[in-house]
Amino acid sequence: MPSLRLSNIKLPIGHCEEDLKIALCKKLGVSPKALIHYTVVKRSHDARKRGTILFVYTLDIHLRDEEKILKRFQKTPHIRPTPDTRYRFVAQAPRKLPSRPLIIGAGPCGLFAALTLAQMGFRPIVLERGKAVRERTVDTFAFWRKGKLNPESNVQFGEGGAGTFSDGKLYSQIKDPQHRARKVLQEFVNAGAPPEILYVNKPHIGTLKLVGIVEKMRAEIESLGSEMRFKSCVKSLDLENGQVRGVCLTNGEPIKSTHIILAVGHSARDTFQMLFKQGIYIEAKPFSIGLRIEHPQSLIDQNRFGPQAGHPLLGAADYKLVHHCKNGRSVYSFCMCPGGTVIAAASEIGGVVTNGMSQYSRHERNANSAIVVGLRPDDYPGNALAGIEFQRHWEKQAFELAGKNYDAPGQRVGDFLNKRPSKALGSIQPSYTPGVHLCDLSQSLPDDTIAAIREALPIFDKQIKGFAMDDALLTGVETRTSSPIRIKRKDDFQSVNTVGLYPAGEGAGYAGGILSAAVDGIKVAEAVALDLLKTY
Repeated sequence: MPSLRLSNIKLPIGHCEEDLKIALCKKLGVSPKALIHYTVVKRSHDARKRGTILFVYTLDIHLRDEEKILKRFQKTPHIRPTPDTRYRFVAQAPRKLPSRPLIIGAGPCGLFAALTLAQMGFRPIVLERGKAVRERTVDTFAFWRKGKLNPESNVQFGEGGAGTFSDGKLYSQIKDPQHRARKVLQEFVNAGAPPEILYVNKPHIGTLKLVGIVEKMRAEIESLGSEMRFKSCVKSLDLENGQVRGVCLTNGEPIKSTHIILAVGHSARDTFQMLFKQGIYIEAKPFSIGLRIEHPQSLIDQNRFGPQAGHPLLGAADYKLVHHCKNGRSVYSFCMCPGGTVIAAASEIGGVVTNGMSQYSRHERNANSAIVVGLRPDDYPGNALAGIEFQRHWEKQAFELAGKNYDAPGQRVGDFLNKRPSKALGSIQPSYTPGVHLCDLSQSLPDDTIAAIREALPIFDKQIKGFAMDDALLTGVETRTSSPIRIKRKDDFQSVNTVGLYPAGEGAGYAGGILSAAVDGIKVAEAVALDLLKTY
């Protein structure tokens, strides 16, 4: 096992593996013969100086005479003992289980909750309203190509969750002292993801690879005695004196369980309505809405990497932008997809929703991201579900603007800034399918949201030259940035007013992306396992 961690090794963009070995030996003051083995723990790049991009490495190293080297460098911040990042299970199920846990939803949160419980021997049952991931992919592509929306099988609903049709980003800013994120990445690699996701600074997988990975994860879950049930939509909870006793499916089938993980994702609006009616404590939370913007990926690459743009180790460049407006709103880029496409992400008849997606290669011509504006619950007053109706209103408005056929309303940035409808596309061709209907996007979102985006785009242009170019394309609307509700839970991860119900992931308001949702699923699985052991 490597026992030294060496960080902050910097090398020029054209380096080779031998250069890395020489650099680490020089840093430690040892000969190459002393090096037994090394592993790349992290690789990022420093592009602050255009034209002199450096790669920055953190390495785990196994050397001869390591104790002497550690003693010599004990006050050096970039050399330390290798930390133990192994994930440790919190429990092991007994042979006989009086109750099997239920998991509602098979997105990242539900899948990792199921996998973790299965690995501990608790044999969960997963209920997913949509289809298995490959069938779901067929339905989703049919919607994109023909405008035929299946409300139960689409970008939002089905095995793999909304993250399946995304850039597949696998990084987060969550605190993770128990190394659950490392477990997530390792499980993805075990299921066929590229090993580099374990060490690159901003790992991603991409849609086509995710489909196969999700299938392999399902096979692993089932091989451990668990069940994955598709087309199984929960109609209601079976409640008794503030305690869950099971669920009833829409087909009338009851399933008993005293421990239910609710991992339904941010678009399960009918489920939120059911929970609210049954008295589960829910509160409104902030979320954001806005538009998708597309540029040539080459423009972003040149701005970020200068003359070294296009280098295979750098890949397609990304960006992160924020502006605080005069009207008090904050505008920021969200879910940036390098070399990707804008996708139709509706899950309800008569609404248009946009999102972004990239394949692993990120080789598409355009870059896209959402440019969104933060909202607060007082922007959509009413009960805890008022944010859902707010989202739905603007999705229906976009549907009307674009011709009621699931085309998306679009506008060139130059026309948007000059407050005139677009009548023709420029040099940038939209990637959204079924299609884009040019119009005046000022009618697609609230006035103050439109004003905030108009103020922000020229500011963003100062950071990325050409960001506000006339031909850049805006497409609406982006409304599903996060859940508009939070199903509040206690420190033990159970609902504040319903024993045995474990709200989890994005839909419950506790995550924001594939990695954080998966980590939350593991946390909640651990809590369920420990609580189940109390009953024995």
